[in-house]
This record gives sequence, C-alpha cells and structure tokens, in this order.
Amino acid sequence: MDLLTDSIREDMKASMKGGHKVRLGVIRLILAAIKQVEVDERIQLDNNRVILVLDKMLKQRRESIKQFTDANRLDLAVIEEAEILVIQDFLPQPLSEQEIDDMVNDAIQTSKAESVKEMGKVMALLKEKMQGRADMSIVSNKIKAALAE
Repeated sequence: MDLLTDSIREDMKASMKGGHKVRLGVIRLILAAIKQVEVDERIQLDNNRVILVLDKMLKQRRESIKQFTDANRLDLAVIEEAEILVIQDFLPQPLSEQEIDDMVNDAIQTSKAESVKEMGKVMALLKEKMQGRADMSIVSNKIKAALAE
C-alpha cells in the first residue's frame, strides 16, 4: 500500500533540493501535524486519517483567511492561500459542484431524510466519501437548502 505520508516526505526532499522554501515550510507543517496525531494516539496513520489531518489544516486556513480579510490583513490572507494550494496537492481530486449536488441528492434519498432535523443522517452518508474532496461546510449548506425545500 502506497502511503500518503511517504509521498509527502518525497515531496519534501524534492522541495529541499529545488530550493522551494515556501512549499518546504508547508510540507514540514503537514508532517508535524501528522506526527502529532501519531504520537498522541500511538498509531501510524493510514491514508484516510492523513486526509482528515490535511482537511483539518485546510479548514483552519480557510477560517484564518476569513479573519485576516475581515481585519484587512490581506498580506496574511495571501500567505494562508498559498499554504492551501500546497496542502491541496496531497488531497484527492476535488469534487465538482455537480458531483457534490448529485451525491447530496442521492444521500437524501437513501437516508429518506425529510427535514433539517435529519441532516445528521445525510452527513453521515457523505462524510467519508467526500472527506478531503469537498469543503464540508459547503456540503452542509447544500444539505440544509435541499431539506428546507
């Protein structure tokens, strides 16, 4: 099994050799976050767990961008956006808007959810399939909208 962490480490070596300091810094942050979870939980992360770590890092950066933009610190927002691009390189191919809509509709039909109160059922079906491939806050909004109709 090809581990995602091995791929990230190889990219780190290539970034060192190529002198890509910004990319190297972000990759080191990624590896540190993975290592932190491995040490805390005393396990070696599989690809799915690594994707969860990367997804969490993306979410943190998106929130930071919003805060920096609100505070008119666009210089800091640009740095976060650059980090997002590097992190996304290690995630699976993102889902298109249409794919997300189709998956949400299928999950609603499968779960037989009829109101926003049953949103958890729909999210449970989608979370694993979409992890690392879609911004789950956007997915959540789409589910709410579909169930509110």
